[in-house]
Amino acid sequence: MVERQDEGAGRLTGLREAIEQGRTALGIELGSTRIKACLVGPDNAPLASGSHDWENQLVDGVWTYSLDAVWSGLQASVTALLADVERQYGVRPSTVGAIGVSAMMHGYLAFDEADELLVPFRTWRNTSTERAATELTGLLGHNIPLRWSVAHLYQAILDDEPHVAQVRHFTTLAGYVHWRLTGQQVLGVGDASGMFPIDPATKDYDQRMLAQLDELVGGRGPGRGVADLLPRVLPAGADAGALTADGAALLDPTGTLLPGIPLCPPEGDAGTGMVATNSVAPRTGNVSAGTSIFAMVVLEKPLERVHEELDLVTTPAGDLVAMVHCNNGASELGAWAELFGQFAAALGRPAEPGAVFEALLRSALDGDADGGGLLAYNYLSGEPITGLEAGRPLFTRTPDSRLTLGNFARTQVYSVFGTLSLGMRVLAEEQVELDTMFAHGGLFKTEGVAQRLLAAALGAPVAVGRTAGEGGAWGIAVLAAYRASARGAAAPEQGLGSYLGAEVFSDAALDVVEPDAEDVAGFSAFLERYSAGLAIERAAVETLPTRDTTQEAAR
Repeated sequence: MVERQDEGAGRLTGLREAIEQGRTALGIELGSTRIKACLVGPDNAPLASGSHDWENQLVDGVWTYSLDAVWSGLQASVTALLADVERQYGVRPSTVGAIGVSAMMHGYLAFDEADELLVPFRTWRNTSTERAATELTGLLGHNIPLRWSVAHLYQAILDDEPHVAQVRHFTTLAGYVHWRLTGQQVLGVGDASGMFPIDPATKDYDQRMLAQLDELVGGRGPGRGVADLLPRVLPAGADAGALTADGAALLDPTGTLLPGIPLCPPEGDAGTGMVATNSVAPRTGNVSAGTSIFAMVVLEKPLERVHEELDLVTTPAGDLVAMVHCNNGASELGAWAELFGQFAAALGRPAEPGAVFEALLRSALDGDADGGGLLAYNYLSGEPITGLEAGRPLFTRTPDSRLTLGNFARTQVYSVFGTLSLGMRVLAEEQVELDTMFAHGGLFKTEGVAQRLLAAALGAPVAVGRTAGEGGAWGIAVLAAYRASARGAAAPEQGLGSYLGAEVFSDAALDVVEPDAEDVAGFSAFLERYSAGLAIERAAVETLPTRDTTQEAAR
């Protein structure tokens, strides 16, 4: 017992020294519903964390977040992290080895010559760019999804929006935060690949496509080539600048964190998900489940043809990836859990939200394999893969269905994976081979539930590691640590895949679940019902209007 106490005290002392000496890395990810900060130690294991909840708003028909909310939320998460470090280790760090910023990909943040925001931030969730995306896909011979940054820019041009002439640079949310922290208008190649197509040979924007777009736009654009408006592209590990005095004040108004800390290239949540699951090599893939849900599969070779269901993006190192992105993930499941929590409180038995969510999720294992004939859609917003410009969350059933808690929960989980499964069928048609699909995100914290049902939905093994619940904040912290490993050089000598294998996942324990035949058959029956019932969802979109949250706030 004494030896164990001495060992524990020695480890605590070692971690305290590492924190004081800055042999750590800080990752910050701005997700759709939560901003999270994660500090990792010399072995890349999480040491402390802090978070802040936030929500997007529907303002004048546009899904957005205010820039004030960006900074107040970021500061709150960093403050919580610093307090967590002090509580656990008795020190308050003034520096770290490197910082990384990640955020939800795509969207549109456009600035003028004075670096003022021209229009409210248009997030990935907006689906008002159909004409632009269709025209660009046809012109470039490359799928341009509705949420991509270039689709937002070109739609603004098509709509003759007055701000277009004033645009001098535009970027993603991660690129914006990084710019304000460092003064550098740069972007990691993975995040950049969701702004404009990347040439796999150069790992930079495709110059031929840029020329085609400039010719198409002609005199209708901002008065300069699109290339001049985009942030500079950097691979993982590259020098992306350092924290300035102004940036340090933005990040930590208490003045604890000092300027001069190096930053890694800012990345999107898709890239950090690949890092968090060690799926950056060909034939590996991962599923990230949050407000949205998406699957990333690293390709061995280019696809045979263009598919509207698939994005072609890259890993943080610049390798080609097929991405199945669905706008709607686990938010509706969370809303039902909140409702059940309110019901428990009304009975005089209140419970923590996490406990309610876990209980609901676990009950899915008690349901029938096909969900008992129930049907649900988790569409809080539009879903391009199923051709819907807007969404309405729905739950419905036939009179002969079996309405039990288990069937209800299983149906809600199945609905999280429904659209993803439809998109993954396209990859199967392209004969893309996948060894194992890794999964991460809060949905997979509850052991053996979402993982098992995802295996049924994909018909493939699903692996979950000990960091599955850490998600992108841990992934971008690892990318920051990778930058720090360069020790002042322009880039690390070790490739990203080798670094992850040797320094991060060498002894990682994985729980792999093979698809269960009964679950596979059950999900297949559910998916048939889901596909047939899309007419109900379309009718709901046509007949049920949404409310503008700005009007709600005004009242």
